[in-house]
Amino acid sequence: MTIGERIKNIRNKLDMSQVNFADKINVSKQTLYKYENNIITNIPPDKIEAIASIGKVSPAYIMGWDDDLTKQKKCVVINVLDRVAAELPIGTTEEIIGTEEITEELARTGSFFGLKIQGDSMIPNICSGDVVIVRQQNDAETGDIVIASVSRADATCKRLRKYKDGVELIANNPSYAPLDFSNQEIIDKPVKIIGKVVELRRKF
Repeated sequence: MTIGERIKNIRNKLDMSQVNFADKINVSKQTLYKYENNIITNIPPDKIEAIASIGKVSPAYIMGWDDDLTKQKKCVVINVLDRVAAELPIGTTEEIIGTEEITEELARTGSFFGLKIQGDSMIPNICSGDVVIVRQQNDAETGDIVIASVSRADATCKRLRKYKDGVELIANNPSYAPLDFSNQEIIDKPVKIIGKVVELRRKF
């Protein structure tokens, strides 16, 4: 069985359309078609990992190194929150609205929580109602999507840009102006990075 056939087999077992499955792994329907029909065979590792996570199989199965489809990847359950309050510990009981699973491999890289997105500032990539998987960390790099709080308000999801004199928190939606903060404002307000978004989970 080819890599493409294994991917198609996983999608069919989940009873998902190409459109929905492509959205789940953040590629176009055309790209997924090329994966399934072995037109593209050099599939990026992050896409293999995403397909494996959705299908609850190992990346080795998709690559053809392990023929056992029934061998599921071990997962770790994390809490999904509806908000992250800057003044409270992450994951206080009243904020928990559900759970998600992440792979053991990912769980070993840090502490994680899920956050349900509210609002349209990050459309079209991240929509209201989506759940993002967040690694807790207090710093990130330019271009990362982060969960950050400003002036001790509830945390928000934005793309980070660092520069010599401060930072910008940038929305994907052009209707929202970037939020600029000088190095002094970062201290005074304060502006805090709470975590980095590492995965998107979208329900259909």
